[in-house]
Amino acid sequence: MELDKLIDRIAEEILRKIANENNGASKKEMPSNIDIASIIDHTLLKPEATEDDIKKVCAEAIEYKFKSVCINTHYVSLVSRLLAGSGVVTCCVVGFPLGASSTRAKVDETYDALKNGANEIDMVINIGALKSGDWNTVKRDIEGVTNACKGRALVKVILETSLLNDEEKIRACTIAKMAGADFVKTSTGFNKGGATIEDIKLMRKVVGPNIGVKASGGIRDTETAKAMIEAGANRLGTSSGINIVKGTKPSTGTY
Repeated sequence: MELDKLIDRIAEEILRKIANENNGASKKEMPSNIDIASIIDHTLLKPEATEDDIKKVCAEAIEYKFKSVCINTHYVSLVSRLLAGSGVVTCCVVGFPLGASSTRAKVDETYDALKNGANEIDMVINIGALKSGDWNTVKRDIEGVTNACKGRALVKVILETSLLNDEEKIRACTIAKMAGADFVKTSTGFNKGGATIEDIKLMRKVVGPNIGVKASGGIRDTETAKAMIEAGANRLGTSSGINIVKGTKPSTGTY
């Protein structure tokens, strides 16, 4: 009950703060002159991705100096070898894309990814527990992964914002912060909807300046990428990174 009361109180305070700010002038959360390539997680999470596909995205990430290559657990060992010495890090998803696996399964998957060279872990929150108001389960789930990664890798918590209302988003961000996450992230890209400006602004307000906010899902052009950064994102998850940095039109159906 103590955790429930604390999270409810924090959420109510944030909602009041947002209501007050909405009555005044809006402000820009993050500078727009950032090097966009340096905050892009070059992403390939399609189940049909082949080894050649993975090698291609790694080569692209090195060429364009993206922040990371984000892949499923199976390819972590390959990606970490291909990226060695390049300055591009290996990012792996955990509990992906549903978030409904057990905490033990997520922790084991995390340890496997770390053993094979992952530098960052993007875990999917327990969406069902969150929607049920079971804050303790949500917190323990995230803590399982953050404790496994402590001193070894960054942890980003994927909220799947398209399935949540604003109060649930606030509570999810609050719990992720309490559980020691380094980032909160909008979406898996495998569900309806993706990142929105409104969600990025809300997430940034909740976590403050010292935790990262990753926008992912539907970011396919330079204009959208810059808008996400201005709203408060300091990491972008996308398979359209080359289009974004070159200012070209993306192909349809990309992450």
